[in-house]
Amino acid sequence: MERIPEARRAWDRASLPLKRQLQLRRERLACVFQVGRSRGDGSLASPPGSVPPVMLRKVRLSPNVSASAGFLLLGFSEQPALEKALFVTIILLYLLTLSGNAAIVLLTRLDPRLHTPMYLFLSHLSLMDLCYTASTVPQLLLNLRGPKKTITYGGCVGQLYVSLAMGSTECILLAVMAVDRYLAVCRPLHYLVLMRPCICSQLVAATWLTGLASSLVQTVLVPRVPLCGRNVINHVFCEVPALLQLACVDVTFNRTQLFVASAVLLLLPLALILLSYSCIAQAVWRIRSSAGQRKALGTCSAHLAVVSLFYGTAMAAYLQPTSASSQDRDKFLALLYGIVTPTVNPFIYTLRNKDMKEALRKAMGREREGLSG
Repeated sequence: MERIPEARRAWDRASLPLKRQLQLRRERLACVFQVGRSRGDGSLASPPGSVPPVMLRKVRLSPNVSASAGFLLLGFSEQPALEKALFVTIILLYLLTLSGNAAIVLLTRLDPRLHTPMYLFLSHLSLMDLCYTASTVPQLLLNLRGPKKTITYGGCVGQLYVSLAMGSTECILLAVMAVDRYLAVCRPLHYLVLMRPCICSQLVAATWLTGLASSLVQTVLVPRVPLCGRNVINHVFCEVPALLQLACVDVTFNRTQLFVASAVLLLLPLALILLSYSCIAQAVWRIRSSAGQRKALGTCSAHLAVVSLFYGTAMAAYLQPTSASSQDRDKFLALLYGIVTPTVNPFIYTLRNKDMKEALRKAMGREREGLSG
């Protein structure tokens, strides 16, 4: 009789791994299928925040595929007419993005008059926009064309890293450009000494390294979150908030870390930008001639417009809580931030910039001479 409890305890210890396996299998099945309780008409209702089974049938992909084999980017699968309109609009915007930003990069390299700190920073800003759109837009266009909206696991991680890296780097570069404008307006006699070519190159290198390193941390941590077989992303891009929604464990720490990192990389450069422009405003206020005021403001207007557009869309997209009811809004904000902003930036800098327009005319004149010759 005394051996019975001991034998039972030994059996319980031996059966723990089996019980654990069964429990994990139940959790995995619950995560994969996400099926709600049956309704009166015999159809199945999905739980809040999950993907309706009818949408999965539309895109022809089963939800029980391993996440390591790839992901499904739903996008606007429920609205085929909107997908067609978005495909045409996005491909036109992408062509404008490529031509506008590539023109700025080439002009700043070819025209000696543009070999100044401001245009050096501007060329790297255009290069960042080219890298960001190249990592997201081609895949988005492929998904908008047909019902198969898959992206490989490596493609999703790569898209996640490049988008985070370019966003972080652009935040820091905009702050560096604001400091450059402050020195040009408020310290004109010391500007050439303070912004020597070697110092500008070091600032650019530090900007790139900081953005690439900070995004690497998020890219390493997010793929380690258990997904329990979930691979359906209800978004247009592979982004951290959308991937965290697939997790089958508590991701409060990850969400907090994302919010803190976004706040640091967005708000600290923004504080430096506001401080620089407050000093610029005070300096412009002390200028008595209206011509001097217009000239000082003209050097800052394009950068201020780009900062307003970039930070407005970025803060609306990332510095707010994510909920199931705001998914469509988040998708449109991602398109605005990731496609419209890189398209508009070159036009903001070229339409009101005499040096850039003159360099463009000179380059086009050379091309005409070459064609006629």
